[in-house]
Amino acid sequence: MKKTLVALAAIVLLGVVPKTAKAQIIQIDGSSTVFPITEAVSEEFQKAKKGAVKVTVGIAGTGGGFKKFCRGETDISDASRPILKQEMETCKQSSVQYIELPIAYDALTVMVNPKNDWVKALTVPDLKKMWEPAAQGKVTTWNQVRSEWPNSPLKLFWSRR
Repeated sequence: MKKTLVALAAIVLLGVVPKTAKAQIIQIDGSSTVFPITEAVSEEFQKAKKGAVKVTVGIAGTGGGFKKFCRGETDISDASRPILKQEMETCKQSSVQYIELPIAYDALTVMVNPKNDWVKALTVPDLKKMWEPAAQGKVTTWNQVRSEWPNSPLKLFWSRR
């Protein structure tokens, strides 16, 4: 049984559902990052199939999605990273075949308020000091990131777009 990995694009590739068939169910689970795209495409796909296909979309996370996929519980696995060797082996042991179809690339944008005139560049270690879970509620000023920076409040914001 051939399965499809990482892809909403796979929904488009699934083809025409026979008119005499009962409603087919396509189960998708995985990355919360990919979820908004999957949800939008699955809604349009279901409209185009006029009730002949039902698509369920979960957000178990990339690793959780691969676990379900490799056990044969889902048809498509959304992932925000490539499948790991261990996951490949699990799929192989379960006779789950797949193809990877990249559908999008994500990015991270870091911005500093223009009123901040002391930060000219941030390194990955700087960002880690600010954002790692252990920093939450503890790293609250810029000089905690780099000692040469002022003792000014550090306010972190994030947004998904």
